[in-house]
Amino acid sequence: MPRFGWIGVGVMGRHMAAHLLAAGHEAQVFSRTAAKCQPLVERGARLVGSPQAAAEGCDAVFTMVGTPDDVESVILGPDGVLAGLKPGALLVDFTTSTPSLALHVAAWSAAQGVMSLDAPVSGGDVGAKAATLSIMCGGSDEAFSAARPWLELLGKNIVHMGGPGAGQHTKMCNQILICSNMIGMTESLVYARRAGLDVEAVIKAIGAGAAGSWAVNNLGPRVARRDFAPGFMIEHMAKDLGIALAESERLGLRLPGLTLARRLYDALLRHGHGKEGTQALVLAIEDAARYDDEAEIG
Repeated sequence: MPRFGWIGVGVMGRHMAAHLLAAGHEAQVFSRTAAKCQPLVERGARLVGSPQAAAEGCDAVFTMVGTPDDVESVILGPDGVLAGLKPGALLVDFTTSTPSLALHVAAWSAAQGVMSLDAPVSGGDVGAKAATLSIMCGGSDEAFSAARPWLELLGKNIVHMGGPGAGQHTKMCNQILICSNMIGMTESLVYARRAGLDVEAVIKAIGAGAAGSWAVNNLGPRVARRDFAPGFMIEHMAKDLGIALAESERLGLRLPGLTLARRLYDALLRHGHGKEGTQALVLAIEDAARYDDEAEIG
């Protein structure tokens, strides 16, 4: 039976790892907060003490961590994945990170005879739980072919976008679209509430038409209920938008919608909302006077 290592058991990672366990694979798991691994240990995973230990003896290792710095540490550090992974094995990084780091990881992996794939995902906690994620892959044909049977346990839309870094560039396209969509969705529902409408009814009415989107149909009801529990945290969206803005500038692009969204999410961070879900953007829309000094809105 193939054995896999899993590193990072946050809002999405814990559900993704559970799907691979449910398929009957043996697992070695690591998290900086070991207690987060307990549900996976109860399902049969073995808890280990480092990314290197998670990789030892495995056919594939998957990382789903927070930031590019985390990716660099858990993969390339002295006790990282590449210190323990055998030649011929597979490394898949699901983290939303920088294209340049994906290229760097691919080069180091290839030097050790390891196949690597940058494979950021979209779909939030809903998609992670239901195994319906969209997975955007960058890497060699060989790495994509080796990863596909694993990825099919996690997602429904699995696309090979090109060589190393292409998955991360595609995720930037995803985040640029999501951030503008989130602004429109939250403004729409703030308007509905102020107009005295039943917000849940508005979501049903517009969600089935031309204005329908994943955000309004999945996160709109959370906004209506004032439920800001994270499916995807504000601090991670702010990080992603920072990467997208830096990549846009490198490509010679000026994207005003992206710039505004980044300011809004950065303002939410400064007001202590980093651990809440991205739908908490509605707080900045509702109370523009509180945020406009930092986000230039109002």
